Parts: sequence; C-alpha cells; structure tokens
Amino acid sequence: MTDKQLEQYLLQSLNMALGSQMQGETSYTNSFDVKIQEEGFLFLPRLPAGYIIDDELYQKIFLIANAALYPQYTLLKQNSAYFVPMVTEDIHIQRGLFFPWKAGISKRLIIPDLERFSASQDSTNIPIMENLEIDYNKVNHIAISGSSGSGKSYGLVYFLTMLNPISDLVLIDPKFDTPSRWAKVNGLKVIHPEMNRSKSDFVSEINEALSQSLNIIYKRQAILYEKPDHEFTHLTIVIDEVLAISEGVNKAIKEAFFSLLAQIALLGRATKVHLLLVSQRFDYNSIPVSVREQLNVLIQIGNINSKTVQFLFPDLSPEGIVIPIGKGTGLIQIIDNEHPYQVLPLLIPTYYTRKGIL
Repeated sequence: MTDKQLEQYLLQSLNMALGSQMQGETSYTNSFDVKIQEEGFLFLPRLPAGYIIDDELYQKIFLIANAALYPQYTLLKQNSAYFVPMVTEDIHIQRGLFFPWKAGISKRLIIPDLERFSASQDSTNIPIMENLEIDYNKVNHIAISGSSGSGKSYGLVYFLTMLNPISDLVLIDPKFDTPSRWAKVNGLKVIHPEMNRSKSDFVSEINEALSQSLNIIYKRQAILYEKPDHEFTHLTIVIDEVLAISEGVNKAIKEAFFSLLAQIALLGRATKVHLLLVSQRFDYNSIPVSVREQLNVLIQIGNINSKTVQFLFPDLSPEGIVIPIGKGTGLIQIIDNEHPYQVLPLLIPTYYTRKGIL
C-alpha cells in the first residue's frame, strides 16, 4: 500500500467514525486532512473549526486509527495530545496532531535453548521481542509487575539468564522459589529465608547486602572522579517479590531497607549498579516513590486495565492498546535516549531451559 492509499484509507476511517461526533465536519468539507510520515501520521485540522482539539479528540483518533492500522502498524500510546508545528505561513494549518507508530506488531521470540542463546550474545543488548532489545549500558533499573500466575517468574528467569554473562548478580529471594533454583543450577549465592529465623533477621541480612552494594557505588564514584571514562562491570541487585520483604517487618529495619534501596536507585546509574525488582504491585508499601521514579524499563504482565497499570504507568490509559492473548503478555516501556516515548504490547520470549528451574 502506497502512502497516498494509506492516507485515503485513514481519512475514510476517520470520516466515518468522527463525522457524527464533530457536527458533520469531515475531510470532504476540508475540515481536516491526514499526512503520512516515516515515523507516524499527522492529523491536520483546519482552524477555525467547529470541534475542540484536545486530549479527548486525540484519544478518539488513536482508538480509530490503531484498530484501522492493525496489524500493519502499532500506534505508540501517548499520555496526552502530541502537538507539532507545521512549516507554513497559513495560520489555519500551522499545527497538527502527531501519532507515532512502529511498523508491524509485537512478535514473540522463540528460543529453543536459552543457555546457548545467552552465551551466543556478544554485546550488552538483551533481546525482548522481534525488533526490540534493551542496551544494558543505557538502562538504570528494571521493574516487572504482575499478579500471581501471570508469568513474572518465567520472565525473571529469562532476564537472569541473559544478565548472567554480562553482569555480577546479587540475588534476593524472599519466597525461596524460582530464583533460588536458578541460582543453584548456575552456582550462584542467593539470600533467602531460613528455618528458625525471624523475618527481621532476614531483612537485616538483605540490608547488609544492599549496604555493601552502596559501598561499591561510593568506591566507583571515587574512581570516576579521577578517571571519568573508566568502564565498570555491571552489578545487578535482583529482588523477587519486593512486597514480601517490606510487609510485616520491624519499622526501623523496613525504613533502613527503603533508604538503602532509594540510595542505590539514585546513585547507581553512573557506576553501572542496577536494580531488577519483581513484585505483584509497586505501591508505596513495596518501594519508595523515589525508587519508582528511577525505573526506566517498566514491564506489566498479565491482566491489563486502568487498575493494574496505576503504579508503573500512572498517567496511562490502556484503552485502545491491542494486548496479545496468552501467558507472559502485557505492556513494556523503555525510557532512554534510544527509544521514542512508547508503551508497547509485550510478549515475553518463549524459551526452553534446564530442568528443575521452572
């Protein structure tokens, strides 16, 4: 389909769906136009107009166009109207609403042997889906959220296996479950609860590990002061089910845990110290707000609605985003200087790994 044909198709879709809502103003009456660009399309209103150009109109156009373009393009959901200026002297058409897109739809990776696939990677890039990967050199912290049975542990094992060759790992597993089995198979130490031990004692051990990681950050900062271009080995602190740590523990110990977590989140970027946090939800009881604000890879797995996305994507309305059906599906947002602002449908890779982990 040529750009001209696509423009006509979009105009027809918008005319039919919007005409009755905008007092009959359509492209046939020269009220608006559509222009295709490489990175998306423009809705060009002609002003003055008999309809209001606001967030509500933007979201209506998104709903219409996203369904009309599927599966050739995926529109990238924006939190509010995306205005762009047009290069023209005509004041009537000097602004447009921009709808960025990516070609095609999200497609799941199929990996026959996860360990071999991980060992074959020769960079710090972590593949997520077809045509989507994360450069770990440009990632601060990762959060994976989802209800029980949504596929969080499955996704966590994928990240652990992909990170193992490129990062040192500090593993914390309050449920003594999947991450502990993965660590045993891969010969790594994991901090987990033990019999005849109090919850406060367990969290105190976690705080000690976090304190050691914070000291590493301070030492690396001192090195960077003398050698700004020094390259460090990545260090990733992995905490499965953060909410299980902070609930039901002594207040002073919980506050110390939150304080250490916040300091690592704020200071870890330049020194390549990362957090990989997993939780059923990321409300103020699970992590401090300051930590949540430093997360730049956000993954929500499972049922997607306004309630489930309220903590990781507080400004996002998921309406209109086409979420694939199946386990290990949801939303992902990567906030860095490589990707445009985007919240994309996610399909966790399907992989096969060693027995006894999952």
